Amino acid sequence: MNVQLAFPATLLEMQHMFPDENAAAAYLRAVRWPDGLVCRFCGWKDEPYLFENRPTILRCRKCQHDTSITAGTVMHATRTPLQVWFWAAYLVTTQTSGESAVQFQRQLGVSRYETAFQILHKLRAAMVRPDRDRIGSKWPVEIDEAFVGGKTRGEGRGVHHKAVVAGAVEVRTKTEKGGKRALYAGRLRLRMVRGRSAKSLEAFVVESVEPHSRIITDGWVGYDGLSALGYDHDPVVLGGDPEKAEKALPMIHLVFSNLKAWIIGTHHGVSQQHLQAYLNEFVFRFNRRFYPMTAFNSVLGIATRVEAPTYEALYSGEWTHPNQEKKTPHG
Repeated sequence: MNVQLAFPATLLEMQHMFPDENAAAAYLRAVRWPDGLVCRFCGWKDEPYLFENRPTILRCRKCQHDTSITAGTVMHATRTPLQVWFWAAYLVTTQTSGESAVQFQRQLGVSRYETAFQILHKLRAAMVRPDRDRIGSKWPVEIDEAFVGGKTRGEGRGVHHKAVVAGAVEVRTKTEKGGKRALYAGRLRLRMVRGRSAKSLEAFVVESVEPHSRIITDGWVGYDGLSALGYDHDPVVLGGDPEKAEKALPMIHLVFSNLKAWIIGTHHGVSQQHLQAYLNEFVFRFNRRFYPMTAFNSVLGIATRVEAPTYEALYSGEWTHPNQEKKTPHG
């Protein structure tokens, strides 16, 4: 039976809940095996032996085999204390602006920038649930694209080193005081795509939005095939008028505005190689903005079920970030 674990709502609670490695290890164990550990060697289910000076190791009482609580998680084979991982998860998920590697390195005293960078990217791999739902269904969905990403220092204005990002956001309604109805942004999906072709945009829509949902887009030809795919497509011809665009697609334009400000303000621009990881982080926090403190539990829960990049794969470009458009033999 799964028991809802308590989560730290403040910095002081974070300090009190995880004062040492043993406390962090006990919490991670409860996240991974809420119904108790079943030995992967002999199948025995019982309370394992615990070691005071090796809190990440569990020993089966029957066959004496050891199990590491970080094996098969984004923390696999880590030499970094669990407390540092927990603080990274807390800071990156609960702060509105997130956490840059430079900030993280300074705040927690991590000796090398590369270590801070890798820890944060491993946690970003835990920000996409493998079984997450598609959005839409009972809510209309606004879809658009934008150029997002790299720095343009010394190259003038334009889209140098930037990538095309497709976005889809639910348009929800709520009743405010006095009975007035107001619109607000629901769940969000973002993906870096190869371009504005129908092939790329349709693939994004099919993987992100429930069939038969109402979809609102501008009049770009790349969306012309959505009706044939079974969507209730409502294209709005904008004629290049930015005011019309703001009125017709207010939620997705607000999302892109906030995304660009965050990338520049917190991270000072990001490379195309890692852009999808930052998009995943933005989506994760955006979709939990009304209850940010529960995000700490969410990211630890996903972290125990997904693969994370090695240092070499992360820097070589071999690693494909979750939700990233799959590579083809010709690029």
